[in-house]
Amino acid sequence: MMQTGRNDIDDMIVHEKMQVALEYQNEAWADGVADGIEPEIIADAAFALAMRETIRIHGEQGAEAMLEELRERMLAGEFSPERRIQ
Repeated sequence: MMQTGRNDIDDMIVHEKMQVALEYQNEAWADGVADGIEPEIIADAAFALAMRETIRIHGEQGAEAMLEELRERMLAGEFSPERRIQ
């Protein structure tokens, strides 16, 4: 029972860190756009950096697994701008 509580706390911490990281990413994106960089270029740069870091941390197989998971999430509509979070 104690382990479940610890996992819940760990999940909450990870969720909070994700929210803060997304705020940083949104700020960097807005700064780039304000400086005249096209969103497509910002997206490509962000993706390239994310892949480099993922491969550095998890190796190519780990990165491939992450890409497959992202593909499934994309196909499920998780990243769609029209998606509403309730």
